[in-house]
Amino acid sequence: MNKIAFIGAGNMARAIIIGLVNSGVAAQNIMVSNPSEAKRLNLAQEFGVLQTDDNNKACEFADVVVLCVKPHFITDVCRQISQAISISGKLFISVAAGTTVAQIQLALSKNSQVNLPPVIRVMPNTPAQLGLGMSGLYASPEVSTEQKSIAEKLMTAVGKIIWLATEDKINDIIAVAGSAPAYFFLFMEAMEKQAQHLGFSAQESRMLVQQTALGAAQMVAHNDDAISTLRANVTSKGGATHAAIEQFKHDGIEEMVKNAMNAAITRAEEMAK
Repeated sequence: MNKIAFIGAGNMARAIIIGLVNSGVAAQNIMVSNPSEAKRLNLAQEFGVLQTDDNNKACEFADVVVLCVKPHFITDVCRQISQAISISGKLFISVAAGTTVAQIQLALSKNSQVNLPPVIRVMPNTPAQLGLGMSGLYASPEVSTEQKSIAEKLMTAVGKIIWLATEDKINDIIAVAGSAPAYFFLFMEAMEKQAQHLGFSAQESRMLVQQTALGAAQMVAHNDDAISTLRANVTSKGGATHAAIEQFKHDGIEEMVKNAMNAAITRAEEMAK
């Protein structure tokens, strides 16, 4: 069994660890490194994983290193690791937004273009914390078929995945899935406010909106019909739903969504420079 080290103990590391342990990976094959003792001990006590405050020790332990640090720390962390230990044969998986495979490889290889390490870049989203994530994965040419399978096991433990043919598609994944939970939250927030304006209590408004959103998502997940068909099925011409949908269209919802997603892509591209 491959040994896995998590550099960083934030929400995404926790989500993946939960998924791995629940899927049968032995806790003793997982080590977490983080400067915060409280975060490390919490994971160790809850799931039985190993813990350390030494990134180098964690990387020496592991065959697979999952980089879960904030983007502005990742190159420094990679340089420190490569200067302290041999990284030969190790697979590196990064969940840091805005940091390219090339940047990670150069930091790990001490700015050498020779013998670049295998790196997989992953763009997950926050529902991974519930095992309902959607992740896009891009592998550098150095990644073997076996290593791809390892990455698949990690990320399917917290949701669904798609492989990307080119790294620039990561930015598209950010717009379509990575940032997208916030889009739905914003829409639900607006509905919740209007429900309260209509006289429902805060608790009632929350329940009405969340249960309706959950039900709609489950109908999509459990039905092969096009989403447009599902929408049409509940939109009787001339009815109340039809009036609401026509108002959304009049107010430019499609253009609004397109502009928002393009803004996310533009910002992701800026962050990667």
